[in-house]
Amino acid sequence: MISRPNKHCTVELQALPPRIGQVRRIVSAQLRYWNLDPLIDPAALCVTELLTNVHQHAEPDKRCTVEIDLVLDRLTVSVRDHDPRLPRVADPDAGSTHGRGLALIAAVSDSWGVQERHDGGKVVWFSLPVPEPAAGGRQTRDDRTTVTFEQPVPALPPLEEPAFDEQPAAARRPAAVLDRSPVRSAVPG
Repeated sequence: MISRPNKHCTVELQALPPRIGQVRRIVSAQLRYWNLDPLIDPAALCVTELLTNVHQHAEPDKRCTVEIDLVLDRLTVSVRDHDPRLPRVADPDAGSTHGRGLALIAAVSDSWGVQERHDGGKVVWFSLPVPEPAAGGRQTRDDRTTVTFEQPVPALPPLEEPAFDEQPAAARRPAAVLDRSPVRSAVPG
């Protein structure tokens, strides 16, 4: 079996609503590029929740960094901000419209957590298991990624060798001659 190489993507942003949507699309596109389509919806949902928390709670500013790491069979997405306050899972009332983001991340992801940073900020992360390639798929590896082919690649027809021309050189028609003189523009200069 060919293992997946390590892959990494970083996005720096201000956690403002229009930027959150852009990062969601970036995460989706990156996972599609890595052939991890089954992880697009859960990863996009969880990163949206984490960025919404930065937008709603981070002080003094909304600057943050999203990192996506694919190492072997695990995808880890983390959001680093500059606010030292650690998030906690809330116990919202039934009618509350806020406070369910971390519980949602815990339910959707394989694992999640928070790490304090030495610079006074924090990192909130979640991980998702990478699904096995489809049964019967064939893997091929290049220097950067693993590609799964669901159907066999059709063989190309063999190249045909040109027939040897037995006519004497004088009897052959001359080949077209290309004019290789420089093209002159009608525009002065």
